[in-house]
Amino acid sequence: MFAVIFKANVSKLDDQYSAMAAELRKLAFEKYNCRDFIAVTEGAKEVAISYWDSEADILAWKQDALHRVAQQTGAERWYLNYQVEVLELKRSYSAG
Repeated sequence: MFAVIFKANVSKLDDQYSAMAAELRKLAFEKYNCRDFIAVTEGAKEVAISYWDSEADILAWKQDALHRVAQQTGAERWYLNYQVEVLELKRSYSAG
């Protein structure tokens, strides 16, 4: 399993952002085998963590036409800057 961590400094999030985020989240689950997707914005910081079965799914998601539009719009309007990290999950455990 793989995790993608998206970290950004927010410029301005608007109604178009909210609609795009909801649509992309749905697409990630339905078309690209995303297993979980958690996002939070606090002040000017946004962090999103998503979980995937394979790097191929992540790369296909990155290249999706709608996702590319969101990336461009994000760079131009929504974010001052961002960072993406792709990690292979080595261990996972929980309690309760």
